[in-house]
Amino acid sequence: MSEVIRARDAVVWFKDDATTVVVDSAMVAAGWPGGQGVQWVESPNDEILVTFSDGHHGGFLVWGSDEEGDDFTAMTRSQPLYRFATMLYGSTLFSTSSYERYTLTSRLAGPLVPLTYTVNDTLFLSLRGLWTTEDELTISAAPSAPATPAGIVAQVPKSLNNLFLSVQTTM
Repeated sequence: MSEVIRARDAVVWFKDDATTVVVDSAMVAAGWPGGQGVQWVESPNDEILVTFSDGHHGGFLVWGSDEEGDDFTAMTRSQPLYRFATMLYGSTLFSTSSYERYTLTSRLAGPLVPLTYTVNDTLFLSLRGLWTTEDELTISAAPSAPATPAGIVAQVPKSLNNLFLSVQTTM
C-alpha cells in the first residue's frame, strides 16, 4: 500500500483550510508538482489568482498539474485545461517529494551540496516554491527578505518513506 500512496507527489495526512484557486498562465505552461508552493498575484479579472512561489507563500497545491495513474477522478489532467487547482493552507500535515535537495548556493554555482533535514527544522519555500530549510530570500539578498517560515519538518526523507519530506505547515 505504501508504494501506491507514495506514487503521488503529495500525500495529505491532515488537511486544514483549502480553497480553489486559479493558476496563472506561467503555471499552466510549465506545469507543477503536488506540494508546489504558490503565492498570490494580482489579477485583471475577478478571480483569486496564484503563481509559483518565489519564497513568499499563500499555500501549496495538493495535486500536480498532471497527476498520472488516477484516471478515476474528474480532475485528472483538467487543472491546466481549466486553470483551477486546490490550494491548502493553515496547519496541514502532509508528505511530499517536492522539496529542495541541494543548497541554493550550490545550485547556482556548484558543486551540488546536499541539504540535510532534521525533525523540527523550520521550513521555508525556496525561490522555486519548493520546501527548504534555507531562507533563500535572505541568501539571495532579495529586497523582500527575510522569508516567512512556512512549516516545520515532521519526518525526514528516508528510504522507508520513499524519500518524502513530511511537513506540518504554519501558513
